[in-house]
Amino acid sequence: MPKIKTSRAAAKRFKKTGTGKLVRNKAYKSHILTKKSQKRKRNLRKPAVTDETNVKNMKKILPYI
Repeated sequence: MPKIKTSRAAAKRFKKTGTGKLVRNKAYKSHILTKKSQKRKRNLRKPAVTDETNVKNMKKILPYI
């Protein structure tokens, strides 16, 4: 049985926590920052836990993470 290939794009964007949850960075922090409030930009810096609805698909494309 061959090994499953890891999606390299996903591997660069997701990390696993100690409890096995997937952590990601938030979107909308790259440009057009002048119209966004300081509070909004500050909150976009914090990592977010991947939603449970997506975890099944993410585990499929990240088999060894």
